Amino acid sequence: MKDNMYRGTFKKTSTYFIVLADIAAIIISLIFAYWLRFDFRLPLQYWVTIGISLLFLVPLKLLIFSSFGLYRGIYRYTSLWDGLTIMKATTTASLIVMVSYSFALEMEGLNRSIFVIDYLISSIFIGLIRISVRFYYSRFQKPTFSNIRKKTRLILLGAGNTGEKIAREILATHPTEYEIVGFLEDDSRKHGSSIHGIQIFGPIKKLKSITIPYDEILITTPTASTEQMRQIVELCEKTGKRFRTIPSFVELMHNQVSLKDLREVSILDLLGREEIQLDKQSIENFIGGKRVLITGAGGSIGSELVRSCLQYNPGSLILVDNSEQNLFAIEQDCLEVGGNTIVKAILSNVCDKNRMEAIFKEYRPQIVFHAAAYKHVPMQEIHPWAAVNTNVRGTMILAELSTKYLVDKFVLVSTDKAVSPVNIMGATKRLAEKIILSADKISQTKMIAVRFGNVIGSSGSVIPTFQKQIEHHGPVTITHPEMYRYFMSVSEAAQLIFQAGTIGQKGRILVLDMGKPIRIKDMAYDLIRLSGFEPEKDIPIVYTGLRPGEKLYEELVAKEEKVKHTVHKKIMVLQDQNNHPKWEDLKMDIKSLIKIANTYESDAIKQKLQLLVPDYSPQDYFELAEKLDLDVVAFKGQA
Repeated sequence: MKDNMYRGTFKKTSTYFIVLADIAAIIISLIFAYWLRFDFRLPLQYWVTIGISLLFLVPLKLLIFSSFGLYRGIYRYTSLWDGLTIMKATTTASLIVMVSYSFALEMEGLNRSIFVIDYLISSIFIGLIRISVRFYYSRFQKPTFSNIRKKTRLILLGAGNTGEKIAREILATHPTEYEIVGFLEDDSRKHGSSIHGIQIFGPIKKLKSITIPYDEILITTPTASTEQMRQIVELCEKTGKRFRTIPSFVELMHNQVSLKDLREVSILDLLGREEIQLDKQSIENFIGGKRVLITGAGGSIGSELVRSCLQYNPGSLILVDNSEQNLFAIEQDCLEVGGNTIVKAILSNVCDKNRMEAIFKEYRPQIVFHAAAYKHVPMQEIHPWAAVNTNVRGTMILAELSTKYLVDKFVLVSTDKAVSPVNIMGATKRLAEKIILSADKISQTKMIAVRFGNVIGSSGSVIPTFQKQIEHHGPVTITHPEMYRYFMSVSEAAQLIFQAGTIGQKGRILVLDMGKPIRIKDMAYDLIRLSGFEPEKDIPIVYTGLRPGEKLYEELVAKEEKVKHTVHKKIMVLQDQNNHPKWEDLKMDIKSLIKIANTYESDAIKQKLQLLVPDYSPQDYFELAEKLDLDVVAFKGQA
């Protein structure tokens, strides 16, 4: 309370000081205007005119300045916006003065050009007063007894726009906490220059030999490539100092970068994903004001779809999930966001046809995003009947209901594992794609599937497993040293699914550009180094062999499929070969599959899936283990 009283008193004192400074500026500006107008020779009668004029000018200008809020700001944070306000205030004041004098009795020595000169000089003086306060606090103010502590000395890697913004914010708002000792920048044209008085010493590789003492490193290069970021991280690790970075442009999604966005370097920074250019207007037109239903709304992909969807102001959002905890969590997230969107959370399984029909009948969704699925590959190999019921039967139920209740667009969230599948999960998702393509032929609903690879942070992702193993000091278990996977962030996946929904035509499979595949071994090594350890030395690595349903490489496009580009460079469409089975025939086959699934006979389920998905080739895992020269005994233990 005493601290608040002190701050209040200080605020009043600083305002009094600014008011007095403004009075002095008004007086000096008018005198100086007369001097300039009359060549610095002022007879006595002009001084009388000046004195009378000031009796009117001072209170008038102070009143106008106050009405524009010039005495409500915190002067140490004066910005360009404040400068614009100052110009508005001084312009208004000068115009009122000139108009007032035009209607007043003429006074000896009165000349309108004087008020023009006075306007220019007073604008400069009023602005300089506030800039001087900011300059003082950012460069010369000493910490008081209440905030004395050692400043954290920072070195910034990157002297571009982002580095300049971070430096400016530190100087303006955190001068007692941080001291920037210098920049390092790879652009040789900037070497030897300075930003806000802070020198740019040389290239980033100079970090290992720089002699200036510092405590922490800030990486301010959001557009760095995968290789560049990896090199920067390795340099930082060798210094033994703490290092942080700003989010990539993919994470910021065009928001203004700020000091509060600084965070520890994560595996996402080493993926090198380039910035997504979204057509936000088309997404707004697609979703804005619509009734949107999202299945699997509490899952990793579904929950991000929900959060992203809220940005585009749907009329209502129907959240369907069979996990009570997940559904409650995403509902709370929606309530925190607020807004005008009506949110309805419904605890239901997509396989419950009667319940799902009741939902469609009551809420009449216009857009459906079907993200509900079982996707843990080894788990589905053990429980194939669960995958068939959720991934196949659930998709068929939703496709039929979307057709019956005239949904505008149905978007299936698919996976790269549907391409030349070797596991139950991939085969059932490939069959889900076939359902969408066939149902589209007899439906007014535009049905599309969006296919992409692994999502960092999703349930079943390898990264949380690695992180837990590193926390326990290993060993980190990798199935095979040459396993590769496609990766993207969950936010990027959600945004691109929305974008795909805007451009997808009827009966199409859209494929997201996942960039280059990442070797799982490299990802594990990066995570270990980011945790402050050395792979193989501090944290042991153990290769365990491929698990049931896994393969070394995933594909986004099958050999027989052809792709063509769309209006969005990150989204491709598979050319329609028009060889989809008829809807009624496929329905009969799927009903037969579901009947077999309900017997819980794994081999029978796989055989039926092979008939429905000809490119499905279940792996003989023991033969695969021998081919890859893995420990067959250990591999049998995995199975």
